[in-house]
Amino acid sequence: MEKERLNKYLASCGLCSRREADRMIEEGRVKVNGERAEAGMKVDGRDKILVNGKPVHGKDEKVVLAYYKPVGVTCTEKDRFADKKITDMVKFPVRVTYAGRLDKDSEGLMLLSNDGELINAMMRGSAGHEKEYMVRVNREITQEFIRKMEAGVYLSELNLATKPCKVEKTGKFTFKIVLTQGINRQIKRMTRELGVHVISIKRIRVVNIRLEKLRPGEYRKLSEEELEMLYHLCRK
Repeated sequence: MEKERLNKYLASCGLCSRREADRMIEEGRVKVNGERAEAGMKVDGRDKILVNGKPVHGKDEKVVLAYYKPVGVTCTEKDRFADKKITDMVKFPVRVTYAGRLDKDSEGLMLLSNDGELINAMMRGSAGHEKEYMVRVNREITQEFIRKMEAGVYLSELNLATKPCKVEKTGKFTFKIVLTQGINRQIKRMTRELGVHVISIKRIRVVNIRLEKLRPGEYRKLSEEELEMLYHLCRK
């Protein structure tokens, strides 16, 4: 494995620019194998590198994170009008991007990764990957509402009907729904056609990955078992 200059290695991991890497090294924020890094030193993927106390993963390593997006965070990388961008909220040594969006006023699970192939596979609408949501609305939920949602709703503004889906009443004003489509604001559009207004939406599952104990703003790396199953399901 050929070694390369530390600043170049950090930049190739998507962490920062070479100039920014030089500044972090000079400020003592980078350690290599437990020792303070020095300008000009050379490293490779076998070295243990820490930046601000957090490990830097190899530039070829595939990273997938489960992130709890809070209400108010915008799914965008570049938008000067967004108060809170998702890329500002998740600070990870490897540059990651998101697979699928959540509205600014929605919350819940998002998957972030540096694996472009996985992201593309997850975002293919024809693949039918499941996403599960908890929804609260402004009117009492009836069995007729559940039946119509499950059967598929004609969206007049888009001139199309949604695919059949799984819907389960969980309370007087709440229900769970499992979607396999990627229509923008699909749940809000479906309920609006039925005369119901959405109060809140929380995504609790994407394919086989669940939100579980994550709190708003927190993220975690997927376990090996989760990753193996996720790749298996998305490559079908």
